[in-house]
Amino acid sequence: MFKGIAKIFSKQNKDLRKRIYFTLFCLGFFALGLNITIPWASTVYSELGFLEIFNLMSGGGLRSFSIFGMGVSPYITASIITQLLQMDIIPYFKDLKEQGYVGRQKINKITRYLGIIIAFIQAYAISIFYLNGASGMDMLKTSLVMTAGTAFLLWMGDQISQKGIGNGQSLLIMGGILISLPSVFTSAYGAFIHGSFETGLGVTLFGLFILSYVLIIVGIIWIQLAERRVPIQYSNRTNSAYGSQTSFLPIKINSAGVMPVIFASVLTTIPATIVAFTKNQAAIDFVNNYIVYTSPTGLLLYIFLIFVFGYFYTFLSMNPEEMSKNLNKNGGYIPGVRPGEDTTKYISKSLSRLTLVGSLFLVILAGLPVVISMVTELPSNVTIGGTGILIVVGVAIETYKQIESSLTARSYAAKKKRFR
Repeated sequence: MFKGIAKIFSKQNKDLRKRIYFTLFCLGFFALGLNITIPWASTVYSELGFLEIFNLMSGGGLRSFSIFGMGVSPYITASIITQLLQMDIIPYFKDLKEQGYVGRQKINKITRYLGIIIAFIQAYAISIFYLNGASGMDMLKTSLVMTAGTAFLLWMGDQISQKGIGNGQSLLIMGGILISLPSVFTSAYGAFIHGSFETGLGVTLFGLFILSYVLIIVGIIWIQLAERRVPIQYSNRTNSAYGSQTSFLPIKINSAGVMPVIFASVLTTIPATIVAFTKNQAAIDFVNNYIVYTSPTGLLLYIFLIFVFGYFYTFLSMNPEEMSKNLNKNGGYIPGVRPGEDTTKYISKSLSRLTLVGSLFLVILAGLPVVISMVTELPSNVTIGGTGILIVVGVAIETYKQIESSLTARSYAAKKKRFR
């Protein structure tokens, strides 16, 4: 790892350093915007409840009504909707999916426009729910400013992807969570040390809290990198020594990543967003008591949705039937398994078993902080730490792999040029 860092600062990797500096500059600009509060919007001092996960992903900007308060979470919601529409729900989206690069570009464009529309709707709902006493014009202006902030972040995320390192949207989410982590630890410190616990017990509990974070990070790294390698053999019509080669089909334990948790969080917040428009206190109380995942019944619904979306997203991104067809087209097969339907069943069975383990891990990671908050008096922003760390570690691993592959490619090109 330290050798890799040293390579970044070598003369031959000047362009890579520029990409890293550009990425850090954009993330710094994002952090600056989180501290710019909309002048006519008051700060939310109350607990955000079901919106706490979005406040975490936006770096705490939602609580203070900053210009970047919505973050890129509306774009994530839009991505979920467009991915669902590609499942033969609307033929137009399925046709775009099958058009390759051109189709993906059109889908990305639609997703961005849809994300901006969702950003305005969510911002207006939040303004109605939290800006008590504000005029309708102030609510409209607040919604427009926050929507414009989201649109700017989407553009900046594209610039990071093109001119920087890593996926821009993912890095912005990771940056928001990292900015929120100090407040998570200070809130936990205040709850344990200065709360109702005795000094010795409070220090012990706070130490266990930090230790749990470390163990969670180790577990996430293990789950994110763990995979099952299904042996694949390719053969052609010749019988020479070079006529066949053996490789592997890697299947991750958690192929869906953090998407099932995000999907479940979005679905459980939709009813709360809708009732915010109605201003019906009875409906708001019902949603908060039975549907929001901080309630017992809402937690069960939350866990169920994580399992459902874990399997849904895994089989959507890794279709066993398509994988079997691609193997057959390329002359590949799994030793001991017949090509065709048997291969499809074999891959499907392997995916199901691994997804069960991955979904259980996601449930524990996302549900444990909620359970702890139910039995303790910890602030609500402390309970979302597990999900936030999952996103941070996942994005960090992908970004590190991209930097590592870039360094490897440059090193190979330099050696090839040297031997000429």
